[in-house]
Amino acid sequence: MIQRAKLRFPHVTLRPDPSRTLVRPFEPGYPRGFDAGTTRTQETVNLILSLGEAELTRQLEGVTASLDENHRDVDTMLRRRFDEVADHFDGADRCDDARRRLIGAYFSQEYAYESAALFNPSAVLHPDQSDVGDGEVRFILSLRGIGEGHLSSVTFRTGRWKPGGTLVVDDPSSVSMQPIIERADTDDLARLRYDGSETLSETVLFPVLPSQRQGIEDLRLVRFDEGDGTFAYHGTYTAFSGAEARSELLTTTDFRTFEMRALTGDASLGKGMALFPRRIDGLFAMLGRQDNKNIWLLRSDDILHWGGGAKLIEPRYPWEFVQMGNCGSPIEVDEGWLVLTHGVGTVRNYCIGACLLDKNDPSKLLARTPRPVLAPSPKQRDGYVPNVVYSCGALVVGRDLLLPYAVADSFTAFATTTVDDLLAVME
Repeated sequence: MIQRAKLRFPHVTLRPDPSRTLVRPFEPGYPRGFDAGTTRTQETVNLILSLGEAELTRQLEGVTASLDENHRDVDTMLRRRFDEVADHFDGADRCDDARRRLIGAYFSQEYAYESAALFNPSAVLHPDQSDVGDGEVRFILSLRGIGEGHLSSVTFRTGRWKPGGTLVVDDPSSVSMQPIIERADTDDLARLRYDGSETLSETVLFPVLPSQRQGIEDLRLVRFDEGDGTFAYHGTYTAFSGAEARSELLTTTDFRTFEMRALTGDASLGKGMALFPRRIDGLFAMLGRQDNKNIWLLRSDDILHWGGGAKLIEPRYPWEFVQMGNCGSPIEVDEGWLVLTHGVGTVRNYCIGACLLDKNDPSKLLARTPRPVLAPSPKQRDGYVPNVVYSCGALVVGRDLLLPYAVADSFTAFATTTVDDLLAVME
């Protein structure tokens, strides 16, 4: 008789919140082929310049009242937006500070970045483990938010977990911060700084590169051991331009400054890459799925370049006959590398399973779960994309495992189990 893994389900869920917004650029224009002899930007600015002082003040007060509740330092944000558009119209040199701020407001829009969905989470240890309770750990959760136009971004939560005990996810701030973009002068690199964020939940990674125009999808965070006593946080994700997808790498050490870089090589054109948390035999290692069906093992001496690779795990059981992939970076345990997987079966059901790879040679598959560890249940089946449970990364502390997972591409829930329970149901 095939056993099922023992799971416990804390009564914690994270659901989309349309009140969480950020301010993004807005650029009105005429339809392609329509020649008005000028631009809508110039026409809008001309109208703003024609306002009398009383009406100008009234409009600015309305903007401030509208934005102050969910945004910090609104005046600075509007001045920055004015600077971004000032080269697109005549008359910028005639604008006093009030008109600069109002022009910035007219070319901005508020965007509810997690109004439609909040899902595909990954969890890592927080770099700050001070002031936690006995036996507790503090963690960071990354989540994929979807808003109007099916545009994806990355948002964060923090929380505390006592293995075998309580799970608490901190309430998010009502404020969301825009980054200072230090560098985005190529299509392959961006550096972002979030000086104004007071809590990590205020940080939103919104598309900034052309490759990300339609979204940043499914960040798989991993706490990476550099081998010299220091750690960095890397995260692979899918950048979608609206026409093409590619894999990119997020890197941070403090969750205040971030670097986004394109991955190269033929394997980087696939989705769902997941980095091992340390080098193996001096090389970086990665799980990939460049054929959209099987799990592949890749090795490289350059964290940005990934090519070739070897097929590692193929579908074997009915619940994964259509395709397989990882559910986050491999986790090092005493017995080897624990990998959470996903399989797609009938009616495009997505289920979560697990396997174990050899610690010294991860090309060797030691065991795998013949049945799903977690499958869509009658109470967690319906949503934006029905019949899907999915994760981008679990957290192991000691022998306990915290699994954040997405339900129907709509919201996020949690399960806990132990490494021993998972190994016991493998064959």
